[in-house]
Amino acid sequence: MRIQIEVPATSANLGPGYDALGLALGIFDTLTLTVHDEPVDPSTCVKVTGENAETLPTDRSHLIMRVLLEVLAAEYPEAPVGLGDRLSLECVNRIAHSRGLGSSAAANVGAIALAGELGTSVGGQQLSRQRVLELASDLEGHPDNAAPAVYGGLTIALPGPARSWQVPANTVNEVTVLVPDVRLDTEIARSVIPVSIEHEVAAENSARAALLIHGFVSDSSVLLEATDDRLHQEFRREAYPESMALVDALRADGLPAVISGAGPTVLVLAGAVPESLVPDTVTLIHTSIDLGGYRVEQKN
Repeated sequence: MRIQIEVPATSANLGPGYDALGLALGIFDTLTLTVHDEPVDPSTCVKVTGENAETLPTDRSHLIMRVLLEVLAAEYPEAPVGLGDRLSLECVNRIAHSRGLGSSAAANVGAIALAGELGTSVGGQQLSRQRVLELASDLEGHPDNAAPAVYGGLTIALPGPARSWQVPANTVNEVTVLVPDVRLDTEIARSVIPVSIEHEVAAENSARAALLIHGFVSDSSVLLEATDDRLHQEFRREAYPESMALVDALRADGLPAVISGAGPTVLVLAGAVPESLVPDTVTLIHTSIDLGGYRVEQKN
């Protein structure tokens, strides 16, 4: 039996929606789990192509295989003993790592969803998407990337317990993703944000986050003003100066550009970007908003 899952890249924050707003993008990692009749070599049970293929582990320490086995054991105690020994995994990685595109959320969501499909095949109950969101959010520490990876589209997420609501992105059909050739660890990006901010700054940022929802739903003309973040991007400027310079240039040109997640990727809520503004060290990707979240196909 084979189970294939595609999981979208995601962009969190979208400017002022820090740790709350997320958008699913039309860039997908593909995971294929095979259940063999006999045990497989544990040192080569994972095959990776694409992003980071040369450095990721090929044994059961690989993040997706490890999370899959942990969720299978926790959620499906009725699974046959030794089932994990008969699993192999193929990963086609298209989501850039450590760039603010939700690669870890995609990995966790994909692993959990695979565990749910496998558990169902041995007589267990299907994991609901809400349960997948809860488990992924526990692993991620927050649900802003996990929510759009699970449900697709534009999402508003709250933690403790993880909950998510989809918002119709009526005014934005295409986006542009500008991926630099440098990486940034999420923990480093979070470490430079101050512990507290002034009340008036928080109030203004809340207003812009609300305006951003209006911009997506009804009026794209407000997106430039709505994406003018006050909470995290400026504090992180020294962590990704080239990306912030690109955001500045794009916004000066009238485009609603933001740092994607923890960065350093830049997201533009528009389908066209002047290539003259894009440095040679940046990969430009035109893509759509994914509306479905992860998708599953069983292949017997």
